[in-house]
Parts: sequence; C-alpha cells; structure tokens
Amino acid sequence: MRALVTGGCGFIGSHLVDLLVAKGYHVRILDDLSTGNSENVAALVRDGKAEFVQGRVQDAAVVAYAMEGRSHVFHLAALADIVPSIDSPLTYFDSNVNGTVVVAEAARNAKVEKFVYAASSSCYGIPDEYPTDEGAEIRPQYPYALTKWLGEETIRHWGQVYGLPWISLRLFNVYGPRSRTAGTYGAVFGVFLAQKLAGVPMTVVGDGEQSRDFTYVSDIATAFLEAAESPHASRIFNVGTGVAHSINELTSLLGGDVINVPKRPGEPDMTLADTTEIRRELGWSPGVTFQDGVQIMLDNIEFWRNAPVWNPDSIAEATQVWFQKLGPNA
Repeated sequence: MRALVTGGCGFIGSHLVDLLVAKGYHVRILDDLSTGNSENVAALVRDGKAEFVQGRVQDAAVVAYAMEGRSHVFHLAALADIVPSIDSPLTYFDSNVNGTVVVAEAARNAKVEKFVYAASSSCYGIPDEYPTDEGAEIRPQYPYALTKWLGEETIRHWGQVYGLPWISLRLFNVYGPRSRTAGTYGAVFGVFLAQKLAGVPMTVVGDGEQSRDFTYVSDIATAFLEAAESPHASRIFNVGTGVAHSINELTSLLGGDVINVPKRPGEPDMTLADTTEIRRELGWSPGVTFQDGVQIMLDNIEFWRNAPVWNPDSIAEATQVWFQKLGPNA
C-alpha cells in the first residue's frame, strides 16, 4: 500500500500519517506548509518512514510528481476557517476547488485504487433534521463550506466520468492534539485552552446551549483508513459520534470562568451526525468518548501556551465581517 496524503503536515493529516505508517503503508506527504507544521511529521520523515514533498495542490507538476506510484490518495489539503473565506473567496476557491481538480486528475492518470476526500459537515448549513443524514439538503452558509462541497462534487464527477474510485467523508467538529494554534479566530477548543492557560474567562458564544458532535481526531483517522481499505466506492459518509455536547458542558469539563459574546449568524444551534451508513457499511464507530477526549486535551494543554488569547473585543473585531456579510440585514 503506497499512500499520498495531501495536507499531511496538518492537524488531521498528521494523525492520519501516523496511523498509515503504523499500518505498514509507504506514505508520501504533500503539503505547502501554509497552515501545516512540518514538526508534526518530522520524526517519521527523519526515520525514513514517510516522504515529504513541499508544494501546492494547485501545482499540477508537483502533484503529478507526488502521485507517482501511489495506490491510495487521501486528500486533506485545504484552507479552513470561516472569516478568511468571506474576506478572500477566490483564494479559497483556488485551494479547495482548483486544488481538488488537480489532485483528482493526477489520481486518475496514476490509476489509483481509492481516492478518499476530506469533506465537511458544514455543507449542511442549518439543517432541518437532527441527526442529519447524508441525504440532507446542501445549504452552505459561507465560502469555506461551499468550496469544500464543490471539492466533493469534483471527485464525484471524476468518478462518474472517468471512473475514479472515491469515497467522501463529511467530518463533524474534529478536535484533538495538534489542532492549529495560530491564525484567525476559529476552533473552540484552541480558543478555550489558550484562555484557560492565560487565566482569562472562556468566551462562550450566545448562551452556550448550542451543541456540537465533537469527534476525536484519532477516530477520524481510523475512518479514513477503513474507507480506503473497504470495497466501497462512489459513497459519501458522515463521520461523527452521533452524540452532541453543549458548549456549556465543554466549559464545565475544562473548568474556569466564562463570559458570553454575541451569537453569530449562519451557525447552527446543533450539529449531530446520523452515522448509520458508516457504521453499517464500513463497520466504523468512534472509540474516544467526549469526556476522555477533553481530558486528553487538558493533559496536552501546554501545546496552546503560545496560541492567541482571545477576548470579547478582539473576537468582535475579528468576526466583524462575519456579522456584516451573513447577518440578517446583509
């Protein structure tokens, strides 16, 4: 098994690389290091257990080189975060849509056995039903969500027209060690842990009763592996726990003071995956409980020592465009 992991230096990608190496795969990583951290895979590369190619997924020549001899492709390279996608939609389309086209075409030319795409549950927007299954209406609320869904549509089309064997995994609220600490205001765990280390209140959006299907990163990596090794193709699967936990429950487990900031437009009150399909077809199920996952994060809290420490004023400034573009009067 010879795998290519695009975005393999990133949060989810590096955990997937760890798992693939442990399972005996020969792993090649393609990453431009715009958001990933080479230290996440440095030991594996140094020990010859993984190869690293630095380059952009939009660069056809680099992608073709990285694709040589690969049997399986895991396409995780993408720009994330909501506000930057509103500010710079063309940049997001270039990375998340054009980049996916380039990788899909290279995979077709290389005749890979399986192409596994990291999709996003944000494609559902604010759904009508919970838990939300794969047949729910697609309602992206901001450019990031749209571009991730268009990437999924790209690999679906390459499967339809060119016979590319693909599986798309719609990920729900991934958390765990190595999640990004720098950059724009984003994932709740990183925000809260940096605030906790700094001894300032955790900034809870709205009343904190909104809930999320938090899914631990090692379970996500296992889902990618099982999708790649399954006989299935041309399938979309939700990857979540099927259990939602409120932000108030999270802050209670983390411990510390809280302060409330305004609720943001375009965000659902709940995310909750219907995982019937992935459990039945792939035999996958999550192995890390929310309580255990939070404790692991607390045990690794020093990782967020140098992360930005957000407060209500800096959050309001950073998310101003969010309210301007997605608010009811936009």
